Amino acid sequence: MDFLKKYLPFSFKANDVKNLIISILIYIVIGFVAGLVLGLLGAIPVIGIITGILGTIVEIYCLAGIVIAILVFAKVIK
Repeated sequence: MDFLKKYLPFSFKANDVKNLIISILIYIVIGFVAGLVLGLLGAIPVIGIITGILGTIVEIYCLAGIVIAILVFAKVIK
């Protein structure tokens, strides 16, 4: 559990509805900004493959953060 708390710090602060919404919005903004940056860099042919892989990793990170925030809010994970 310490591993998750270290890499997904915003997820474990979702104790009430306000903090849950803030956590979800933070992960959405992270995904959006990373998508814009990686989309612009993806136009370069050689870097396109690398940005595709990084984009997938960022999407998984954001999705995992949102799911864990919801599980913490529902008190499934402490």
